[in-house]
Amino acid sequence: MDNEVMPNEVSDVNKMETVFSLENVDIYYGNYRAVRDITFTIPKNKVTAFIGPSGCGKSTILRCFNRLNDLIDSFHLTGKISYHGQNLYDKDVDPIEVRKYIGMVFQKPNPFPKTIYDNVVYGARVNQYKGDLDELVETSLKRAALWDEVKDKLQANGFALSGGQQQRLCIARAIAAQPEVVLMDEPCSALDPISTLKVEELMHELKENYTIVIVTHNMQQATRVADFTAFFNAEATDKGSKVGYLVEYDKTEVIFGNPREQFTKDYVSGRFG
Repeated sequence: MDNEVMPNEVSDVNKMETVFSLENVDIYYGNYRAVRDITFTIPKNKVTAFIGPSGCGKSTILRCFNRLNDLIDSFHLTGKISYHGQNLYDKDVDPIEVRKYIGMVFQKPNPFPKTIYDNVVYGARVNQYKGDLDELVETSLKRAALWDEVKDKLQANGFALSGGQQQRLCIARAIAAQPEVVLMDEPCSALDPISTLKVEELMHELKENYTIVIVTHNMQQATRVADFTAFFNAEATDKGSKVGYLVEYDKTEVIFGNPREQFTKDYVSGRFG
């Protein structure tokens, strides 16, 4: 199967400003190749979802965008991942600088053991933000749809919030650092349905100002929030391991309504995964 999805195969992507471009990317942990031959682009101010069965490399690819995999000693990649045309893995690129522009929200809410206020301004303080911190807190919490719930208790500990509120606090913390991109690795998997709905509504609002890339195992969530969807799968190797690859990438309604590949049809219809 030809799993290389070129930009001109996806009708609307090549008309949009590209934020990330992946060209022939292979990802390794030591000698183990976890992901092979990934080529596609991610457009600006859209929500792009990564879907696929466990072990197909979705989170591994996501973590490449802000170089979090660098924290794993055995990690390396070949090919090229560009951010606005700049190779993210050039030797002169500082991963810490990368993370100022590309924020991350993790699977489980992870507020710092600080006040709500101090959680939000943490990144701004680290980056020596020169503006009004009070204004930044209010703006960020409003963008995270949390301000009305916490405006009278900004000095309360972040852990005092519910799980859903904690995740929105983490989103507020991420956007207060003023990134361009927000990566979300299964941000709703630990949340109840009502909190999940709030975070999904939030994604629709945030894409006006940010590019969002989300990993999700919830296919209904992908149909609700994503403009574009990339479907990854994994295949067995002759060494007994699995390697992830990109099967198909297109507008979300195409992936779920009229995909080209049989593997995609089988996955979105629930036949496997």
